[in-house]
Amino acid sequence: MVRTFILQGLSNAPELRLLYFLLFFLMYTATLFGNLLLIIVVRLNSRLQTPMYFFLSNLAFIDICFSTTIVPKILANTISHDQVISFLGCATQMYFHLALGATECLILAVMAYDRYIAVCKPLQYNAIVDKKLCLSMASGSWTVSFLNSVIHAVFTFQLPYCKSNHVNHFFCEMPPLFRLSCADTWFNEIAVYISGGLIALCSFLLTLLSYVHIISAILNIHCSKGRQKAFSTCSSHLVAVSLYYGTIMFMYFRPSASSAEQDRVVTILYTVVTPMVNPIIYSVRNKDIKEAIRKEVNNEAQL
Repeated sequence: MVRTFILQGLSNAPELRLLYFLLFFLMYTATLFGNLLLIIVVRLNSRLQTPMYFFLSNLAFIDICFSTTIVPKILANTISHDQVISFLGCATQMYFHLALGATECLILAVMAYDRYIAVCKPLQYNAIVDKKLCLSMASGSWTVSFLNSVIHAVFTFQLPYCKSNHVNHFFCEMPPLFRLSCADTWFNEIAVYISGGLIALCSFLLTLLSYVHIISAILNIHCSKGRQKAFSTCSSHLVAVSLYYGTIMFMYFRPSASSAEQDRVVTILYTVVTPMVNPIIYSVRNKDIKEAIRKEVNNEAQL
């Protein structure tokens, strides 16, 4: 009976450990600072009290939590020779990682729906996307994702782990854990594909369908400035969607024989890099956010 797991470090070379620690520490700090700044700016600015920025605040909070479930343990393991994580700690880390990842998928789909209503039905926007609907969609996304994660966590940690307790990964994730089990994991793998189909793939298809309607509506706008303005409201979200779903689908919808090195590289992209660049994407491409940040900075300077 396995009581603890030993996580694979980023590197066994002592000269690279400090470099990796500094790199991941800077990325994690940037993630916290960027997303917290985005949440604070949206909260304090009355002009940003709209459904789009409500969902954007949700996304920023998810990115903070998502990165926090992984990166602090990576930093601790990078500078420490003790890379042990308890059985319960591993289960908890995997549970929150899956739950927050699924929540991000659903929130991205909800944001796409919000942009679809804003572009395709602008006159009905306030009547359709009201406060009640926003709260319902956000709370539904969180609830469905955390309930779904319970199923995977229970099934995964009921497996017998008798091959080894050395996880060939820098945090607890399902594919590397499946390789350690001496039981047949076909049921668990099928559950992953079904869950991925119901949440990640359906969210992606809903997002794609929303953008098909959005692009069609933009192309029907005769004024070039009108087309540019309509597209600018969606471009940052489209970039974030492409980055997140691309790495997620590459991670989970590919042959199980893929190398562990590929797993680690892809995982770093969607657990460390994506949460860091999301606030940059939304801030650089959004005039309202930039103006709000500039206003807050000027107010602080005057004080």
